[in-house]
Amino acid sequence: MPTTEAPAPPQLRLLARLRDMALSAVWAYKVRSFFVILGVGFGVASLTLIVTAVDGAERKAVEIVEWFGPDAALVFGGNIQKRAVGARTLTLTQDDMRGIRQSLPGVTVVVPMRSKGDIPLKYQDASVPGTQVIGATENYAEAWNWPLVEGRDLSEEDVRLAARVAILGDKPARELFGEASPVGRTILLDKFQVQVIGRLKYRGASGGGGDVDDRVIIPITTLTSRFNMDRKYFRAMRIKFLEPGRMASHVENLRSFMRMSHGLDPSQDDDFSIITADEVLKFLAVFKGGLVAFLGVTAAAAMTVGGFVLANLFSISVSERSREIGLKKAVGATSQAILLQFLMEAAILTAIGGLVGLSLGLGLGQLLTRLGMLTILFSWKVFFLSLASAVAIGVVFGMRPAKQAAALDPIAALRGDG
Repeated sequence: MPTTEAPAPPQLRLLARLRDMALSAVWAYKVRSFFVILGVGFGVASLTLIVTAVDGAERKAVEIVEWFGPDAALVFGGNIQKRAVGARTLTLTQDDMRGIRQSLPGVTVVVPMRSKGDIPLKYQDASVPGTQVIGATENYAEAWNWPLVEGRDLSEEDVRLAARVAILGDKPARELFGEASPVGRTILLDKFQVQVIGRLKYRGASGGGGDVDDRVIIPITTLTSRFNMDRKYFRAMRIKFLEPGRMASHVENLRSFMRMSHGLDPSQDDDFSIITADEVLKFLAVFKGGLVAFLGVTAAAAMTVGGFVLANLFSISVSERSREIGLKKAVGATSQAILLQFLMEAAILTAIGGLVGLSLGLGLGQLLTRLGMLTILFSWKVFFLSLASAVAIGVVFGMRPAKQAAALDPIAALRGDG
């Protein structure tokens, strides 16, 4: 005998009918639906930006710590936290470098650096209008945990002879040579020739307001002699230590040594700055906290406004639809069914608003990422959080008008007194 499919339970059939009626009402009242979707969408867009930006900031923090190195410190001349007018920034000397190399315990590598910005590069018909040229001693790539895609690092002989050699960052290498190898080619650095001996791996991070891949590294002696720079001072030093687990102790020893070397009294501020991976994380934590606070207030305000728009429009809708509600009650609809229908309408509208807001937030996030203002990271957590928040707004702010509709007296409603 042929089997017949069991009928759906009455509760499910009722819910299906209420869903269909809710969808019909959403479509019938287009102006109301538009404003509710718009109000909720702006709030969800802000919420989406918060979550994706925070996730992106956390991923960026991990990347920065990885390439900065948990075993390293970067020392700058001048106190970057207390930038007094006229304060010196050139305070790192040859004596500092030699003393750290010879006397500071746990040090494995010390690479002093100077730099010159906006130097034009040229190779045949290709040119770069301006890039940062960094002068360093041997083992620059090793000191920065920065792999070479090809070629070699600076050597002690390159520095001693002030050799005309250069390591290209990924950006100038691509702009001058495309996908071809730059190693062994001779390029014009400003108005003098240097031979490319290596190419750094693409890092894809930003630092100090610029692209870290946009750089050329040459021997520090070559940079000093070519651009007549002061031979006594360095702009920065990259220092690597043994035992990364003891970085706090290493940094304290380094600070004490630098203060003693510079003859600073206990009452005087440091005339140098020490940056470690922990300092980078602290800065990013502050940035992330400010971002969450700003966007959080914006999202809360926008979503609250969207909720009030929904509540007011639904309250007006109850008055306009009093005859419809009265007729439904007259033919047997219960107050609970009326309540559920209005809540379904609110939930459907806010869910659509959530999807619209999610798309808007991701689109705005992509734009900000391209402008270099934010880094966003999409995950399914964002999708479900945005949708759940939107539906919650619908249920919370739609409850009062739904109860109002459910409480209407059918006779009064049919007479138009509701």
